[in-house]
Amino acid sequence: MYTQLEIETHLEGKLQIAYLNDERTYNSLNKTLLTELRTFIHEGSQDENVRCLAISGRGKAFCSGQNLKDAMSFSDPEEERVIQRMVIDYYNPLVKEIANARKPIISLVNGPAVGAGAMLALICDFTLATESSYFSQAFVNIGLIPDTGGTYWLPKLLGRQQANYLAFTGKKISATESKNLGLIADVFEDENFIEKSMEVMTLISNLPTKAISLTKKAFNESYDNTLTQQLDIEGILQQEAAESEDFREGVSAFLEKRTPEYKGK
Repeated sequence: MYTQLEIETHLEGKLQIAYLNDERTYNSLNKTLLTELRTFIHEGSQDENVRCLAISGRGKAFCSGQNLKDAMSFSDPEEERVIQRMVIDYYNPLVKEIANARKPIISLVNGPAVGAGAMLALICDFTLATESSYFSQAFVNIGLIPDTGGTYWLPKLLGRQQANYLAFTGKKISATESKNLGLIADVFEDENFIEKSMEVMTLISNLPTKAISLTKKAFNESYDNTLTQQLDIEGILQQEAAESEDFREGVSAFLEKRTPEYKGK
């Protein structure tokens, strides 16, 4: 089914990890890969057995960004708005798929994440990275602006000053510095990365998936809402969470002084 992704399934199907699998180009993005990523997220989001999804890269890099040869051969070179069509037809649908997914999406950054590759990592619900990894908003180095949700998320994650600084300069920043800036969630030593990230994903995969999904939805809506509007959303979504099987299990486990066994429903 997939030609440029390698899928691993763990925890009896609760966790699925998609590995970008083109080491020759340092996992650069192209039309096929972007389409496959979107399919992976969409199908995992709809699968009731899946509780957590993750994206990582094979080899020395997470993702080197857009494959420029692929982008420029997107259509007839004389046709207008070739790059705009690439963004609209391939990047934007993937950004929306990740944002709207009903399952948590984690990026596992195992090496350099550059340009659209950096943003692919950062638009996930949270990012875990190896100590040796780095991030670069390298769009400016070829005369482009941040896309893949970059102009939306970077100011929100970093604030105006740091967003401008990194976007204007394309500066490489280490995983540790990225964590200190609030750009990513956590950093682990390279030799312990698989073990430590698996601990996090196992935890997430066994928690109430419905509550996590609704929390994600509430956070996303908060960017456009007033406080009053957001409080209304909280009431609506809290009721939806309270109607889940996991809520009933959580309350029962608390009262019975036992560890809850959530089903993600």
